[in-house]
Amino acid sequence: MQIRVLGSAAGGGFPQWNCRCPVCDLAWNNDPRVLPRTQSSLAISADGQHWLLLNASPDLRQQILSNTALQPKQSGRGSPIFGVWLTNGDIDHVAGLLDLRERHSFTIFARQGILDEMASNAVFSAVAGDIVPRQAVPDNVEIMAGHGLNVTSFAVPGKVPLYREGASVITGEIGEMTSGLAIRHGAARVLYIPGCAHVTPEIKARVAGADVLFFDGTTFTDDEMLRLGLSDKTAQRMGHIAMSGPQGSMAALADITGPRKIFIHINNTNAALIDGSTERQAIAAAGWDIAYDGMEIVL
Repeated sequence: MQIRVLGSAAGGGFPQWNCRCPVCDLAWNNDPRVLPRTQSSLAISADGQHWLLLNASPDLRQQILSNTALQPKQSGRGSPIFGVWLTNGDIDHVAGLLDLRERHSFTIFARQGILDEMASNAVFSAVAGDIVPRQAVPDNVEIMAGHGLNVTSFAVPGKVPLYREGASVITGEIGEMTSGLAIRHGAARVLYIPGCAHVTPEIKARVAGADVLFFDGTTFTDDEMLRLGLSDKTAQRMGHIAMSGPQGSMAALADITGPRKIFIHINNTNAALIDGSTERQAIAAAGWDIAYDGMEIVL
């Protein structure tokens, strides 16, 4: 199984287009300690020719231009992309579907709640349903996605997309809008959980049996955005677990030593993006890697 990180940043990418926070400032100044990153997505293949995308970021066209494996191979129209599997309805994970509206046949896989959100927005009708079927997937059932890849969707704690928030927002609930994926080919198994509010016993059990874990790395501390004066929201309020702290993901998954653990969906404010920073050193000491665009793993 081949895994390619198409994008590793959270919504807005890195550097974010309108941000001069301390970390983005390094990127705008071309500091070699930081690498620009597009918004998070993976591509996975069992045969190296047919690719399943995990989420479709707004940067998808740029990501295709940067990955020859995803580019058309024959004259006329066509693509090695045979499917897109969505983990939630967030803009940074679904907007890229609009780049795939040029009459190419592929399947959109998602939980019913996510498909309902898409159906309620007429702009997604541009991704023509007559040639792009939308397949609702149940939780905890392995689905043959095609071309040797088997995928299981499972619920994780999160929240509704930002555009569906009302006056009162419940975070950390397990509902129809946030999921993780277990992707299997033969004995090889990858877990992809780009958004998660806290680590449950079920998540720990799934992680223990994986070869590779890609996990929510949005912020290093829960109050990161508040301290920088950039937002009035904590990571928890945004539906994400911080990397550090007694309630953070590194602590919650410290006793899981089997899989290779990689943070993805990293916010532009997160100092773990800086090579050599104390935050990066803490992550490495805890046995974690940081995803970067173009990262490849073969199992």
